[in-house]
Amino acid sequence: MRRVCAGLLSLLLAGCGDWIMSGVMPVRSWQETRELVALVPNGPTTLFVDASGAQAGLEYDLVNQFAARNGLKVRFVVAANQADALLRLRRGEAHLAAGVWAGSGPDVVSGPVYQTVEPVLVYPAGKTGVDILRQLAAGKVVLTGLPEYAPAVAKMRARWPGMNSVLDADDDEGLFEQVAQGKVRAALVDARTADVMQNYYPQVAIQRGVSEPMGQAWSLRAGDTELAARVTAFMKEASTQGVITRLTERYYGHINRLETLDTRAFLDRRAQALADFRGWFHEAEAKTGLDWRLVAALAYQESHWQTDAVSPNGVRGIMMLTSETARMLGVNRLDPYQSILGGARYMRQLIDKMPKHIAEPDRTWLALAAYNVGFAHLEDARILTRRLKKNPDSWADVKTVLPLLRNPKYFQKLKYGYARGGEPVIFVESLRSYFDILVRFEPPYRPRSAKLAANAVPASQPFFPFDLYWNGRGETAAL
Repeated sequence: MRRVCAGLLSLLLAGCGDWIMSGVMPVRSWQETRELVALVPNGPTTLFVDASGAQAGLEYDLVNQFAARNGLKVRFVVAANQADALLRLRRGEAHLAAGVWAGSGPDVVSGPVYQTVEPVLVYPAGKTGVDILRQLAAGKVVLTGLPEYAPAVAKMRARWPGMNSVLDADDDEGLFEQVAQGKVRAALVDARTADVMQNYYPQVAIQRGVSEPMGQAWSLRAGDTELAARVTAFMKEASTQGVITRLTERYYGHINRLETLDTRAFLDRRAQALADFRGWFHEAEAKTGLDWRLVAALAYQESHWQTDAVSPNGVRGIMMLTSETARMLGVNRLDPYQSILGGARYMRQLIDKMPKHIAEPDRTWLALAAYNVGFAHLEDARILTRRLKKNPDSWADVKTVLPLLRNPKYFQKLKYGYARGGEPVIFVESLRSYFDILVRFEPPYRPRSAKLAANAVPASQPFFPFDLYWNGRGETAAL
């Protein structure tokens, strides 16, 4: 995911060098243009391009909601990291910087803190946290981090005067990768990035408690009192109405589901067994439109890609189909090829059966829960979710209600009665993590066209003297 946005826009902008200006062009007033320009550090916790080719991320969604609430268009500028975002904000290249630490320096002001993130220490998993902290204190290991961690590093140095540190990394994600590759022995990164990245690189360990949590906020140019007031009002409303909680659950709710041993086992099976089935997963995508990596993750969650898997409940095969479902699909569930194609077709049917108004990715996560627990029980859970005054179209809400299907207080008042509702929650959240891993390491079957809903200017490029946008027809245009 790292720097995908920047790389994609670099391709779009290739050949436009005649128009690139050597100086910086400050943005015009948002009141005048009705366009909000937002700097966002590229990364798995802020803004990235997801498996479908669409922009996603907590900050991306939050800024879009703010802009819509205030009747503004929005244009995203991808920054290399927080320090780069703040530098460019001070130069006037945007109206705000999202996803940066509160209290961010001269010429800018911070909006309300809307979440706290803990800087954590990451290091090769062969050592213990005590070992790496002892080596840091003795100056035998150099701590590497981003410039925005200077306050946290200063407090660590006060505790361990002999500690050596370097603050010149590009971004948290790239720094984590360097630890995984053995290029860096100890690094300071934010906890959420660490949790996401550890699913990809289980050979990296995380030591918490080395720094106090730091508040995140949007930074704005000093003097823009009207925008500051609107941001303050929006953040207050987003907090009280649960918007930030739902976005946090959407992007991070599944990342700690897998244990390190689970991740290692999956990566080992990917190296040993995936090649045997990859062509059939590709064919499943061609015939159903489902991302082959989602189908592969579903197969792994069901059977660990074992063609002769059998459950105590009588489901069998690589996709663990019931005999009834296999008959309905007209497949031999013990034949891995037929099972994969049949399971993918069944998954497509479940997605299509969901109410049309349910948007992605919730539509897919809910359909996956139905694959596990049955569509009827899922509908019971959605009815109960509505009764409890939650959103039945949101996986984040439905997954909190599904376990109640085991409770007589609730299931006796539902049409289909008792169900082991906790199992589909574990099923979907684990599968999501496997899917994330495959998206990172396995290329798509068919390259997807970009779905940039807003302009994303790469960190290495200054602004153009005109606006560039992606018009959804495979071409760029100047306004």
